[in-house]
Amino acid sequence: MKRPIRVLELRSVRGTGGGPEKTILLGAARADRSRFAVTVCYIRDARDNVFAIGERARTLGVDYVEPVERGSFDRRILRRLTELIASRGIDIVHAHDYKTDFLTLILARRTGAVPLATAHGWTGHSTRERRIYYPLDKWLLTRFARVIAVSTDVRDELLRRGARDDRVTVVVNGIDGGRFRRDPARRAVARHALGLTSDEIAVVAVGRLEPQKRFDLLLRAFSMAARRRPELKLFIAGEGGARQTIETERERLDLASAARLLGHVPDPSDVYQAADVFVQSADYEGTPNAVLEAMAFEVPVVATDAGGTRELIRHGEDGLIVATGDEEGLSAALESVITDRAAARYRAESARGRVETDLAFETRMRRVEAIYEALAGERE
Repeated sequence: MKRPIRVLELRSVRGTGGGPEKTILLGAARADRSRFAVTVCYIRDARDNVFAIGERARTLGVDYVEPVERGSFDRRILRRLTELIASRGIDIVHAHDYKTDFLTLILARRTGAVPLATAHGWTGHSTRERRIYYPLDKWLLTRFARVIAVSTDVRDELLRRGARDDRVTVVVNGIDGGRFRRDPARRAVARHALGLTSDEIAVVAVGRLEPQKRFDLLLRAFSMAARRRPELKLFIAGEGGARQTIETERERLDLASAARLLGHVPDPSDVYQAADVFVQSADYEGTPNAVLEAMAFEVPVVATDAGGTRELIRHGEDGLIVATGDEEGLSAALESVITDRAAARYRAESARGRVETDLAFETRMRRVEAIYEALAGERE
């Protein structure tokens, strides 16, 4: 094409969102505008009082549109999206969740735009999601011209559901190593803000407070380690529907003074700056952005073998990986990081090296842009 390829990034999410929002917004902000004209469109539910994606988009200077729907299935949204595609001359509609996957296939038929989807994984826990929405979404994704899977696990699941091998490409998430970087000068201030003394060890976790993140497991693993190492302090940054359950488990384990729930932290950079160890305890992940962030900040990582985690962390080289659900293994790995600081530092430095090469955000962008160009070429 002589003109830039016009891409509509389409997503529906409630609240503050999660890892995909970082990837979508930064990708749009970093796009080469001589080659790609990217419009980001988030469908916002009128009942959502904490939605804040638009503010983040404006801060990044992204071309952003936010249609408001009255209820979960507002038919007027389809008309508005059709008009948006026509007015912007959109070539590719890039969907990012089960709702926009469905809408995108309809829009492709109506407008001739090429349908593309990124499968970030299926991390919800409600019965409706597990039994209806996710199976339907996997079936819908087999109908797309191309699907980007954020991990090999996601790709394998789509192939099992009937997707064509040549239509599903793994592109793991990347991170901006320039923005996410350890700054020794900020460490003391960051630790003071968390109330840490010089001899206390900060264990941190970052993520939505949802059942699949298994923060209950993390609390139990931490409790085991803290009995032997009372200088350990745990900080969990995030908000979500499982907060009360997690608080109840914290009280049951008598961790009120040793473990804190920080709530939603818009920019967790200082949490990483203060950290001595990062722990992921999830049962399921796509490609965990929090692990990437910890790697970028050179925080030693202990993580469960969930989703695409092993594609980020090479066990024993960039961090320590334990089986999902293994609280004793998680506790032992946590203590190993504390006990052998030299080995932990070596792994953290290796992880930072991967962030600057294989896992750099620019690397991911080039792979996604190559897919845009291939799809646009097929459309001509």
